[in-house]
Order: sequence, then structure tokens, then C-alpha cells
Amino acid sequence: MTDENRGPDLYRESVVIDGLNVSNWQSPAVYDSLHAGSVTAINATIAVWEHYAETMDNIAQWLRRFEERAGSIAQVSVVQDILDAKRDGRTGVILGWQNATPIENDLDRLALFHKLGVRIIQVTYNERNLLGNGCWERADEGLSNFGMDAVREMNRLGILIDLSHVGDQTTLDAIELSERPVACTHANARSFVDNRRNKTDDALKLLAEKGGVVGATAWPPFLRKGWESTLADFGDAIEDMVERVGIDHVGIGTDYTQDQTSEWFDALMSQQGTKFSPRRLEYPDVPAHPEGLETPDKMSNISAELLGRGFSGEDVTKILGGNWLRLLREVWRD
Repeated sequence: MTDENRGPDLYRESVVIDGLNVSNWQSPAVYDSLHAGSVTAINATIAVWEHYAETMDNIAQWLRRFEERAGSIAQVSVVQDILDAKRDGRTGVILGWQNATPIENDLDRLALFHKLGVRIIQVTYNERNLLGNGCWERADEGLSNFGMDAVREMNRLGILIDLSHVGDQTTLDAIELSERPVACTHANARSFVDNRRNKTDDALKLLAEKGGVVGATAWPPFLRKGWESTLADFGDAIEDMVERVGIDHVGIGTDYTQDQTSEWFDALMSQQGTKFSPRRLEYPDVPAHPEGLETPDKMSNISAELLGRGFSGEDVTKILGGNWLRLLREVWRD
């Protein structure tokens, strides 16, 4: 059997986890695409610039979605929920944040949100918050005192720490301080594509040494051909990351933005989510992911791409979701 023919079978057998999806959760097409793509679980962004009350409202909406769409999605609180979703042919949804702003200045709220199912939290999003600095902040002094306490509390609760949009020094501080492995759920190497949102070799090396996982991302500005990228260019990013950190530390983090509007992107790029600012990266009003990987229903193409590059079936299974499973077991402490 050729690699092209083996790919779909291997994909169907594997647990497939997308380390970051920030699509329009109001769109039925998003859920149809996840189901058609047999995606086992996603880290679904439910907060970026939101604060406490707004995030509580978002969680309330998700609890309603879990009831209304019980045939296709299920909330993930423990690793067994992911395995159950695979068995049942549903997509497990891990509630995640791309910013720690929802706790505002109250560390006790981490425990509350953990009770409500939040399992992945990114320390900062692009800019500075009370915990530390983002990758686009003009200066990065590392984690604040509050940020150090937040890392310790997330360790205690069993919340995975995400460092994808975090500044260089804040990233290193968090990796060094954390007693449990951490993740960059959606990032590539800066020496692969020179962009401040990608991660330094020092950070990637340290993250892997401490057992973390990097979700190689398919967001086109972080691929070598930008908006002209194809599935093969994403394959290059995965292969590059494996060479840097090893096969046991690489996953997938597509950064899908399916059915999001240009207005949503403008708000996303605003300073602190409120002050409009020109986009730091050039992209179309309605960005598209690489050809051959436009939406989650195309994710099975990844397996054929990796097999065609000489990856073993075992290694492809690790990249598709096995490494994320291992990390989540370690951090969530099921």
C-alpha cells in the first residue's frame, strides 16, 4: 500500500488533537467540519481579551452548546473524555484561553475556572498583562510576582500553561519555574521563519528538556511561503520542529480561524482588545489556511504528507495526538 493510501487509515485509527482552534463558534459549519475531519479533540479558544464577566458568559454559552450539540461534541475535563470522544465519534472540546485576563487581579479565580472546565491557559496574548509580557510588547522583563504565583497555582490545579504568544523572557521564566511540562500550543521556530511570534531555539530546547510539547502551526504568516503556503509547507514546519526538539515533543496546532470576520481580526489585533491598531502582520480580510489544509475536514491529509516524508506510522500517530495525550496526562493528573 502506498503512503498516500495508508494515510487515511492511519488517521482514522489515531487520536487526533488540534492544539489550537479559534474559529467562529457561532457557525454550524465549524462543527460540521470538525465532524467530517474526525478530529478527536481541540483546544477551543473561549477567551482572548475577555475579562471575568465576559468569560463567564462564554462558558455559559459553551455549556448550552454541549447540550444542544451532544451528538457531535463533548466537554473535555480529563484525558478519558478525549478517549471517549474518539470511541463515540465526537469531537472533545477543551476549554482554553489565549490570555489570563479573565482572572483579572484575583488568583483564586483560577480554581473557579478550573471547576468550570478550563484546562489550558496562555499566560499573555501579544501584549502585557498582570502576569507578564507578550511577544509584541516593546520590553519584556519576564514574569511578574503575580505571574509567578499564577504559574504555581496552575501547576497545583492541573492547568496546562501555554506560551505561544508570550514574550521571550516571560516564556523562559515560565518554563523554568513550572514544576510540570508546558506547551506552545501553536508556534513554529523563529529560526524557521523570522517572526517575533515564533519561538527562540533556547525556549524550544528548554521546553522539550522539561517534557513539553510544541504544536507546529499552520497559520500562513509563520510558514515560509506565507499566504501562498500549501500542505507541503506545513509539512516543512513539522519536520523542522521535529529536528529541533525531537519526535516526542511535537504536535499539531493549526490555529484555525474558520468563518471569522475581518472585524473579528481587527478586534483581535487591537491593543488590549480595545484600541484599534494597524495589523502587525499583512493578511487578507478573510485569511485562509494553506491549500490542502483549509479547514478541519482536510486534516487527514497531514498523515499522508508525513508518511510521504518518511515518518513511521508510530511517529505520525505521536504528532497527530499521541504527544498531546502524554502531556495532558502529566499536567492534568487524571
